[in-house]
Amino acid sequence: MRPIKERRRSRSSPARDRPIGPSGFEPRPSGSRSTTRLSPSSTSLLDTPFITEDEDATLFDNLKISPNPNFNPRSFPYSVKQQCWEKAEKIKGRDPDRWRRDPLGNIVFRKLVGCPGCLCHDYDHIVPYSKGGKSTLENCQVLQATVNRSKGNRTEISKADLIQKSSYCRVSGRDMDLLELSAYGNVRRGQDSGGCTIQ
Repeated sequence: MRPIKERRRSRSSPARDRPIGPSGFEPRPSGSRSTTRLSPSSTSLLDTPFITEDEDATLFDNLKISPNPNFNPRSFPYSVKQQCWEKAEKIKGRDPDRWRRDPLGNIVFRKLVGCPGCLCHDYDHIVPYSKGGKSTLENCQVLQATVNRSKGNRTEISKADLIQKSSYCRVSGRDMDLLELSAYGNVRRGQDSGGCTIQ
């Protein structure tokens, strides 16, 4: 049997062979990531002059804000969303401030906006914004969010096709009560319900 020769590996690591700078740390290579150092010529907020009230008043003397008649925001203003909700079909026996039906008959809950669930809704441009549709009440409808995503910016899609895209869920009155309790802390019935109120 032959004796086994041991090979000695160099125990020095590459870190030991690196030069150490005067600060006690190794210098970074020029191409490595490092924090940007500010040069002495950099200025700070304290170096900028302050504007006094007198100067401030003269700066804005000639400033006039005029409404742009062609201004058309992509999303509906809050007031239009409120009116659009009022325009949607009411659900008998339910508080109309909380529950509505979209044009396809889907039940939607006011607190659920923009989510993918079956009770969630969006404020939809009937004529898509990308095709010149305005963000006005006349061009707004409450629509189940899933249907709105499927519709996209298409105008040629039929009502039957949109109904097939609906996210159907069967919601009982008890389910609606529980949703109201969790979202609002109480349950309110519509004026036409004639039933008991749960407080």
